[in-house]
Amino acid sequence: MSAAARNDAQPGATPPLLELEHLHVSFGDTVAVNDVTLAIARGERVALVGESGSGKSVTALSILRLLNDAQVSGSIRFDGADLLAKSEREMRGMRGSDIAMIFQEPMTALNPLYTIGDQIAETIVVHDGVSASEARKRAVALLARTGIAEPGKRVNSYPHQLSGGQRQRAMIAMALACRPRLLLADEPTTALDVTIRAQIVELLLELQRDEAEKRGMAVLLITHDLNLVRHFAQRIAVMERGVLVESGPVEQVFEAPQHPYTQRLLASRPQRTVVPVLPISPVLLEAREVSVDFRTKLPGFAGWFRSGRFRAVADANVSVRQGETLGIVGESGSGKSTLAMALLGLQRTAHGAIEFQGRALDSYRGAEQTALRSNMQVVFQDPFSSLSPRQTIERIVGEGLALHRPQMTPQARRDKVIAVLREVGLDRTVLYRYPHEFSGGQRQRIAIARALVLEPRVLILDEPTSALDVSIQQQVLKLLGGLQQKYNLGFVFISHDLAVIGAMAHRVAVMQNGSIVESGEVEKIFATPAHPYTRKLLKAALDR
Repeated sequence: MSAAARNDAQPGATPPLLELEHLHVSFGDTVAVNDVTLAIARGERVALVGESGSGKSVTALSILRLLNDAQVSGSIRFDGADLLAKSEREMRGMRGSDIAMIFQEPMTALNPLYTIGDQIAETIVVHDGVSASEARKRAVALLARTGIAEPGKRVNSYPHQLSGGQRQRAMIAMALACRPRLLLADEPTTALDVTIRAQIVELLLELQRDEAEKRGMAVLLITHDLNLVRHFAQRIAVMERGVLVESGPVEQVFEAPQHPYTQRLLASRPQRTVVPVLPISPVLLEAREVSVDFRTKLPGFAGWFRSGRFRAVADANVSVRQGETLGIVGESGSGKSTLAMALLGLQRTAHGAIEFQGRALDSYRGAEQTALRSNMQVVFQDPFSSLSPRQTIERIVGEGLALHRPQMTPQARRDKVIAVLREVGLDRTVLYRYPHEFSGGQRQRIAIARALVLEPRVLILDEPTSALDVSIQQQVLKLLGGLQQKYNLGFVFISHDLAVIGAMAHRVAVMQNGSIVESGEVEKIFATPAHPYTRKLLKAALDR
């Protein structure tokens, strides 16, 4: 660790709330965290940044003693007490009440068998000892405070019934339920659109200012979003390969980074390298007046006999030409992912027409439909839930080749898998490992490799860089841009990151409540937005 990092970690006159001293975490022969010393004062906001696999999440999990099969040494003190010396029963009493955590991937952290309301209320009942009815009221209020629409209705929803952003907000509500003294926030805004991201940042700041209980909540923010760090944190600590290489006040580090790794991180910004699409480029994918409905249970006695309908997408018109990227933006629940699934033929439409290369999707049958699948690939928003936990990375990435390229020999298939993994920043050593052995960002890269291995004509990307740190994000965007130019691919790029859309897309469609409210050339829309909702999105972006 650098001298700057050591000096910055020294506690002041008031004892810090959290102290890590010479923290060392290893898994067998693999060292994940190496000699980390860091202190967090009461009410302080500290950001821990670094690339995927740098040890950020392992550091946070070691504080809560949630690491399995890990060798942990050094010192972890919370309010003067040694956490490594506490029993598991004592730690259970602290988790959620004194120290809470927002996990990176809500789909894996939330129990699929219980409603969101039940899971939030359980935390309140266990730690605060209130009645079930009172806990439920507080759960509804927390959902409302984190920006979920119709919280009284959503409190009865199961995790799979919520969008990615809504699940993340439910996780935040659960973490804040008992007003913890220390909040460990592992990518808390990764799946959130810009308006909700700004709202959550303001919420966390508001809770810190709340001195009703004199608790002064401290926050350890783990993120790859440098704009969020600049607007939220007071101090920043930078990790590289398990080592804390630099730390200090946010303004100081951003203006004059000392370590080469920090300098490289701060220089990693999406760069627009879009190649204009030729006017004669053919349309690969087109949707005309497409609407998607979902059945909903009617309230009261009528719900036993008939169901209502909820229109998730209303009369959408989009098209993607060869070599073109269509960006789709909008808040969580606006219909972006539903429209994408309809474009892939994975979601039934209420009416409208979808065509691939001039032919209706519903006209493909048998072998033709199989061939169509190889030409239209997708990268899903949550990489953990879309990767089989029982298969190695070689089988996951090579599965499409085995199905669509049966003539390839096993060695040729393996060579192709290795080549595409290398393109997304992974080497051949990952072939025999499983998804749970990777960080969130590494899993997303694996998902991208799986989609790219077949060299499709159209690639639908649903938040493909949301789990990636800035340097890997830049690498993946450059990779996607290069592949698009090389193979004339058409992209449908769904993202809440307007900087990414600005760097990647030729045209953009803005969705609100299932409808496309504005569409056109990216540079024109971003420079002079016509619709009030588009102006709201652009204003809420932290980097504008």
